[in-house]
Parts: sequence; structure tokens; C-alpha cells
Amino acid sequence: MKRRTLILGGTALVALGACGSSKFKRYYGPEVTYVVVNKQQRRMMLLHHDRVLEDYKIKLGFAPLGHKEIEGDGKTPEGIYLIDRRNPNSRFHLSLGISYPNDRDRERAREMGKSPGGDIFIHGQRHPKRKDRDDWTWGCISVTNKQMEDIYAMVGDGTPIQINP
Repeated sequence: MKRRTLILGGTALVALGACGSSKFKRYYGPEVTYVVVNKQQRRMMLLHHDRVLEDYKIKLGFAPLGHKEIEGDGKTPEGIYLIDRRNPNSRFHLSLGISYPNDRDRERAREMGKSPGGDIFIHGQRHPKRKDRDDWTWGCISVTNKQMEDIYAMVGDGTPIQINP
């Protein structure tokens, strides 16, 4: 009986401990009203009006210079977009969708006879146990998985994101 109680108690503790390590966090601070990405500095800031709440080092598309024009160019778009969706089952831990392409982006690609691409996200790491060293995405914005958990909790759908050169 004593052994059974110890085993059941230990199992319950392990199960409760696993609940505390969820990738889904809660945020009770000031609303994130704007996201600003500065590609050249490799920085992303979460703002409440004009006050910086958080500042993150980021990785970008593997060809980071210039505005994304066509699918597969490896560039991260530049301009003002919206956070328009969230993916809790992302291959890259968690992800927030960016509303690229807009009408202007589609028109520019159409003039070249190409697709503008899509599925641009802010997301976590490529490999959960290894740090990503260089720009590696196909146009997305990448942070660490721990940072992505905070960002996912803080940034709501409909939040504007400005991506600067």
C-alpha cells in the first residue's frame, strides 16, 4: 500500500509539473499597440503607444536586404502590415502571421509575372535545442522559443507591425 501511494503521488507530481511548463503564457501588462522591426539592426520592439515594452534580437530571411517581392526570394517584407493570425502548432514552436502580401505587393509581383509568396510569420527557432546563428528563414522573423512564448501572449491579432529596412 505504501509503495503504491508513493508511486501514485510521484506520478501526480510529475503530471502537475508538466502543466507548469506550458508554452502558452498569460500576459497582464499594458496592451501591445504596435510592433516595430528594424531589419538592419536585427531588432524587434513591442510598444505600448510610444513606450517600448520589450526589445528582441531577431533573425530574418536568408537574403535580408530589400523588400520581399516574389516567392522564394528569401527576403523579409518591408512596410506596415497587421498581425492577422496565430499558429499554436507551428513547426517553429509558435507563430504569429503577418498580413503580407497586401494589394501593392501582389501588384508588384504580378507585373513581374511572379507570385508574391506569403505565409510570413514571427516564429520561434528552427531547432529547439540549438541557437540559430545567422539569418535563415524564407522571409519570416525568428526569435528564441522562450521569447516567442512571451510575444505570442503579448501581441494580439490586429496589432499593426511596421517592418523597416
